[in-house]
Parts: sequence; C-alpha cells; structure tokens
Amino acid sequence: MNNPASKITSSELELMKVLWDADKELPISEIRKALEETTDWEISTIKTLLRRLCNKGIVKAIKREVFYYKALVSQQEYSEYSTQNLIDRLYSGSAKNLIASLISSKKLKPEDIKELQEMFKVGDKNE
Repeated sequence: MNNPASKITSSELELMKVLWDADKELPISEIRKALEETTDWEISTIKTLLRRLCNKGIVKAIKREVFYYKALVSQQEYSEYSTQNLIDRLYSGSAKNLIASLISSKKLKPEDIKELQEMFKVGDKNE
C-alpha cells in the first residue's frame, strides 16, 4: 500500500471531495461551510481529519493569515486506485470479469454498452 490514495478513509473522502470540487486551496472556514451541507461534523472533527490527511501526505497545509489546505492526491488518482483495488479484490485483477458481471447483472444500459463498444474500437487497428 505505497499509494497515498490507499490511505484515505471514508470520512476523509468526504473532506477530500470538498477540496477536489473547489480545485484550489481552501481555508478551514470554507471547508466547514461545504461540509455543513452533507455532515453534522464539529470543527474539531474537521481539524482532526485535516491533520490526519496532512500526516499521510494527502493534503498540504499552507500557512498564511490562516491555514489553507490543498489536495496532493487528485480525484483521478483516487478513482484509479479505488477501481483497481475493487477489480483486484472482487475479480482477481480481471477488468474483463468486472465488465462481464455488469453486463450479466443488467447494470449497464444499452447506451452504456454502445459507448463502451466505441471506446474499445479506439484501440482496434482494423478500422
């Protein structure tokens, strides 16, 4: 588990979403305001989560008149790690088996399947 994204807990993920959505450095007041919409966390909880994320190297604290916080792990990095982790845990590392499972369980709409087919054609040298 050398990937920093592997260290993000579900609570920390809620806070990371705020930083990713903002796409800029935020003071704790703005982070708290954004989290008030989805959580009932006290400021002490938010500070604890930020401190843990900083200690893990996932968020950077920048001292100005107050501390500003910036994500060091992107949403894409986290998403890629999470997807690969899911594939590894549930499908023995086989993305093909994941897609087969989605198709057989009717989780993909016909338009989703068509879009995936178009994505696969990009690598097809016969076209």
